[in-house]
Amino acid sequence: MAPPVADVVVVATPAALAEHAADRFVGAATKALADLGTFRVGLSGGTTPQGLFARLAAEPFRSRVDWERVQVFWGDERCVPPDHTDSNYRLARELLLSRVPVRPDNVFRMRGEATDPDLAAAEYAGELQTAFGLKRGERPRFDLILLGMGADGHTASLFPHSPALREVTRLAVAVYVDAVKGYRITLTLPVLNNAAAVLFLVSGSDKAERLRAVLAGKPSHAAPASMVRPERGTLHWIADRAAATGLADTKRG
Repeated sequence: MAPPVADVVVVATPAALAEHAADRFVGAATKALADLGTFRVGLSGGTTPQGLFARLAAEPFRSRVDWERVQVFWGDERCVPPDHTDSNYRLARELLLSRVPVRPDNVFRMRGEATDPDLAAAEYAGELQTAFGLKRGERPRFDLILLGMGADGHTASLFPHSPALREVTRLAVAVYVDAVKGYRITLTLPVLNNAAAVLFLVSGSDKAERLRAVLAGKPSHAAPASMVRPERGTLHWIADRAAATGLADTKRG
């Protein structure tokens, strides 16, 4: 099966990016809730989704989602306590989850505070198996996975040339990141590529060169974001003008 053609939208500002992403989020939630009765979403970390989380927590978007039927997961997590300033969970909790009526038992965070990152990754894989009702060897199918991209082309905590990029069976793994001298937990490419929809949010001029390469090139371990190509889903990119410098033939919002 041919990989999906990426839908690329360029907007003027980070604020416009957040607005457009919130509209996409609500659209995906509405469809999943109508078709399946539950909306399962994987959230991203970093700075780019902050605007999106804030918009979703405010009107009119807040009231357009039936939050009690939303199940929240994460694409990756830093190995820090959940109240740490670097915690992806903390960011989402403060900006979004504490401000909408999501059920606590529908929030599935990665245990970044665990002393054994490999065990924490295995436990998260077990949580995915239970939450999605998976049989042995099956992969979860998220309705939407939100992702960002670093200037080096990494996404989630899949960094250039990481051994994790070759993982084909495990759902989540622990990775050591040389750049930060620490461990992270991340979903693997087979999980990302089994999603019904993947939405990349990219902001800032430091991402422009890599974004051009990722959108124009073939999948490469040098730029893990280029390896995210849902097999039976859709692939969307939203970039602000600074990140989209030099892109041609893109749809502009």
